[in-house]
Amino acid sequence: MKYFLRFLFFGILISLATGFILNTSGDALLGNKIVGFTVLTAAFVFMPAFLVHRWKGKKLKDYTLSKENLQKINDLDQKK
Repeated sequence: MKYFLRFLFFGILISLATGFILNTSGDALLGNKIVGFTVLTAAFVFMPAFLVHRWKGKKLKDYTLSKENLQKINDLDQKK
């Protein structure tokens, strides 16, 4: 998964650069299409895959403010 994300990230960067270069060199229609497709790919393919990769094995409960976690925070503050 790590190598897939790296490959996809660098592909997105290359595609974005290509779109901007084509946009400034005169073929604005093709450049805009490439940039638009790249942004959609980054938003709907890369970002969800990246989030799944980073959140694998972690508990969401550890990162939410539940009554138990707030109580732990209050107990730590009272000890100081």
